Amino acid sequence: MTAKTLSPVVDPATQNIPPDQVYPGAVNLHKVAQVRFPQGFEAMADELITHYPVSKRSASLPLLHHWQETFGYISPEGIEWIAAKLDLQPINILELVTFYPMFRQHPAGKIQIKVCRTLSCALGGAYALCDYFREKCKAGEPDGHGLALSPDGKYSVEFVECLAACGTAPVIMINDDFHEAVTHPRADELLLKYTA
Repeated sequence: MTAKTLSPVVDPATQNIPPDQVYPGAVNLHKVAQVRFPQGFEAMADELITHYPVSKRSASLPLLHHWQETFGYISPEGIEWIAAKLDLQPINILELVTFYPMFRQHPAGKIQIKVCRTLSCALGGAYALCDYFREKCKAGEPDGHGLALSPDGKYSVEFVECLAACGTAPVIMINDDFHEAVTHPRADELLLKYTA
């Protein structure tokens, strides 16, 4: 390989990308976004931080989970708030959000349907099952993040990686509930259960 065949290294100092395109909350990093918290949210966050007396930074993942469980996804305001709470830069929190696939940066449906797409489930009919859920929930085509959202925001349908039940494929999760060997008739039953 010669130097001419290698991809050129781009010097970040020569880039003219506005900060708000790199990270939406980067325009004013010293102003923490105002968010209305449900009762007990901040007390729970403070309690979570006490579990990490050596380094508050270690509370980053628990606070991200707490935020997502409360608001449904990790917003730029969430990234800023958690960073400020832990005396970190927002990039320290953003790198976790973008690394771990369980964190969302966009809203999902109230009822979240996650279909395993790895080999056993794919062979067991996961792709057809995912299409079936999208059709039944009127979720349409997935967005750029792989999430298909119903127009009313009630349902989201997406593929996920292995749910660790390869012998009973196809496997899905609806919200936090695990379901194995899901057929189209079983999908109909589950949709009735979760809409009740």
